[in-house]
Amino acid sequence: MTMSEAVSTGALVLIGVILTVLLMQYLRLREIWHVALACRQDARWARIWEMENRELRSALRAEKAHIEQLQSKLVILQNLISAER
Repeated sequence: MTMSEAVSTGALVLIGVILTVLLMQYLRLREIWHVALACRQDARWARIWEMENRELRSALRAEKAHIEQLQSKLVILQNLISAER
């Protein structure tokens, strides 16, 4: 094997190693990209659920206030009924 053949063979082996490393990096980055997309989607669902929870808590507060109002009216009516007797 001549010197130029040895250099050419070494260059081809080095190119093969570089391509293998690039392929491994590509596969790793692709995996990271899929994880990032999943995180983004999960964050979107978390925002939606948080907004729904806020709306539900607000509705619950309104219902509790309505119940308190009805209870106070009931007490007034009971007092009126007992005063008439």
